[in-house]
Amino acid sequence: MGQRKASKDGDRKVGRRALLIGGTAAAVGSAVLARDELARLWWRVPGVEKPREEGEVDFAGARWVAASDENWRRADRPDDYGIDMVIIHVTQGSFDSAVKVFQDPDHGAAAHYIVRKDGHITQMIRELDVAYHAGNRDYNERSVGIEHEGFVDRPQDLTDEMYEASARLTARICARYDIPVDREHIIGHVEVPGTDHTDPGEHWDWDRYMKLVREARTAQA
Repeated sequence: MGQRKASKDGDRKVGRRALLIGGTAAAVGSAVLARDELARLWWRVPGVEKPREEGEVDFAGARWVAASDENWRRADRPDDYGIDMVIIHVTQGSFDSAVKVFQDPDHGAAAHYIVRKDGHITQMIRELDVAYHAGNRDYNERSVGIEHEGFVDRPQDLTDEMYEASARLTARICARYDIPVDREHIIGHVEVPGTDHTDPGEHWDWDRYMKLVREARTAQA
């Protein structure tokens, strides 16, 4: 499960790059940096962002339960931040406890999705938005986070229904953003730089999971 929100997960300060651009250190490449900053800031102008409907989900069949606004940051991905990664988590608790903490404004972390042991999928943050789930700001901005109910030291928690439902979800995310179905782009929380988490743990069957994702991706094509 994600860590408490750190400063690197907070919103960008407007003008940070603009200040750099104005200095001599930004003489080379300043036009590229300015264009990048303006592209991202553009989607924050009121009335410019993509249309949204309350309770809308990105994955058909998912149930919407909103996370606290304190546990994610509004964005317009992939137009302001490209999405090129899926990060796999294990909740270290029950499904209900994960939903509860993601709704807690003091928790400071939440993932886009939670997959229950029976394969039920709940979406708590839109894929458009940046969820505080990885413990690394750059990885938060470029990824979709999927939690899985259970404990890393309990292989029995990782059910067939969970693997199959999660694989279909990941395959759909990969199709939507043209993400390669490989282990460079579908990773565990433990593989995020700077994290102190161990999930999804040694019992997570990556070979099985990737096979299921590829099969689902082919079936959806």
